[in-house]
Amino acid sequence: MSARDLNTPQDLTVIVLLVDDQPIVGEAVRRALSGQPDIVFYYCEDPAAALSVAARVKPTVILQDLVMPGIDGITLVRRYREGPLTADTPIIVLSTKDDPKVKSRAFAAGANDYLVKLPDSIELLARLRHHSSTYLYRQQRDEAYRALRESQRQLVETNLELQRLTSVDGLTGLSNRRHLNECLELRWKLAVRERSKFSILMIDVDNFKRYNDTYGHLAGDDVLKQIATAIRSTFRRPTDVSARFGGEEFMVLLSDTDAEAARRLGEGLCKRVADLQIVHRESLSMKLITVSVGAASTIPQPGDSQLALIAVADKALYEAKRLGKNRVFMAEMPAAAESTA
Repeated sequence: MSARDLNTPQDLTVIVLLVDDQPIVGEAVRRALSGQPDIVFYYCEDPAAALSVAARVKPTVILQDLVMPGIDGITLVRRYREGPLTADTPIIVLSTKDDPKVKSRAFAAGANDYLVKLPDSIELLARLRHHSSTYLYRQQRDEAYRALRESQRQLVETNLELQRLTSVDGLTGLSNRRHLNECLELRWKLAVRERSKFSILMIDVDNFKRYNDTYGHLAGDDVLKQIATAIRSTFRRPTDVSARFGGEEFMVLLSDTDAEAARRLGEGLCKRVADLQIVHRESLSMKLITVSVGAASTIPQPGDSQLALIAVADKALYEAKRLGKNRVFMAEMPAAAESTA
């Protein structure tokens, strides 16, 4: 790869727009640029139309006379800079005088270069190609940066989606067992450090095997989705973690929640599920889909195990089933379990 390949945009076409009220100047520039296969030339005699012409032809460099009827050349340079399509387009001003004050005003208005007209063709071509290649290189660089930023944004979104998928149960949309275990460990450590109340609810769909056997597994899956929606509607705090524990079992982690609050939430869930009025003619209780809830609560101490609290909640769930289902059985972690866990 040559030095030119490294510093010049590929397929460079120089698009020149000359704005000058003198046709003789336009013809002179046209002749100077003729025979150059990489240059496209446009001429605008009316300075009032310069902005619209520039918007149409999209020049890579503008040659701009400073003295024209109807509008001051410096003012027109400022207008280019104010326009979104020409704000960055290189502008070479043409003047009959090599006057430092005029140069200063032109550069202050936004001109990139200054030539006393008419320069010889070699200098003119060199200036036009230089400013065009710099402009096009900058455009390609900016486009590459924009593409890179967009690619990075999409990568972040993809990673977040992958992270979400690895933490979500595919059927219910609740947290999966893996994510539940991670949250349980973190929330438990926080409760130990802050000496705050911590509760767990174990939730099981009553007579669910009979439902699957009667209505089929697709209908059973729909029931689990509806119950998951009821769980999300019941446990709405940002700190609540609702998960599918396995099969038709669910678990909810309730940080900073005492036994009484956990009981009320469990009872609210039982009512919400029963209110779904999902017919279950083979149910041994209400002839509707219901859930039973085992709840356990404690203030974790250093050395305590979250597994012990899960075991207590599981036993409480068994009691809720034994007592007739569609209810909450509340248990607090016994002192012996706390001290020996």
